Amino acid sequence: MTHSLLRGDHHVHSTFSDDAVSTLVENVAAAAAAGLTTVRLVDHVRQSTPWVPDYLAAVSALRVPDGLTVLTGVEAKILDASGSLDIPELPAGIDRILIADHQFPGIDGPLGPSAVRERIDGGWATDDVLDQLVAALIASMRRHPGNQLAHCFSILPKIGLSEDDLGQDRVSAWAKAAAETDTMVEVNEKWGCPGIPLLDALRDAGAEIVASTDSHIARDVGRYARVSEMLDRWEGR
Repeated sequence: MTHSLLRGDHHVHSTFSDDAVSTLVENVAAAAAAGLTTVRLVDHVRQSTPWVPDYLAAVSALRVPDGLTVLTGVEAKILDASGSLDIPELPAGIDRILIADHQFPGIDGPLGPSAVRERIDGGWATDDVLDQLVAALIASMRRHPGNQLAHCFSILPKIGLSEDDLGQDRVSAWAKAAAETDTMVEVNEKWGCPGIPLLDALRDAGAEIVASTDSHIARDVGRYARVSEMLDRWEGR
């Protein structure tokens, strides 16, 4: 089955990220070779990141093959339960911020997965953990509308939970917020999330779903396996 979503890759890292190995030029060439019509070039930022203007200049200088649209993005983690992001002041030219659950959004700042597991073992109720996570995601979408959720809920298995634990009410509120805030939600090849019940909720709410590889090397750009299989199951039910 061929899916229109797979003609795009909305999360592709370059050497502007410290954990990626391919250049912007190599990623654009790989996107064209994969037959994509859209690629979003994305790199990790923090509040102290100084290079965003250089990144935008480098994207502007790219020679883009006919038939391919190149979009820009920066990926920033949610810092806390209020939905604030670890992001610098951005110049014009960034199409979307990718809002990422790299760590758990604590009340006073981000918590690593091991710290969250320890608190759960110490009695932090699962419902309270999930309420805080979903509320932070919704708060971030409302504080930063018109952006994109990156590998959303990838934090859950790291803290010993799963999307099955979320429950219908939380999922519905999350999907509704994505639609209301014009937040794209990527279905992510690297992390295999969000899963089919969450895609159902997004579709029912009218939110926009895009596909991404979260590639850190050019050979992975536009190459889908987990996402393709998930979409087959989703659309074939």
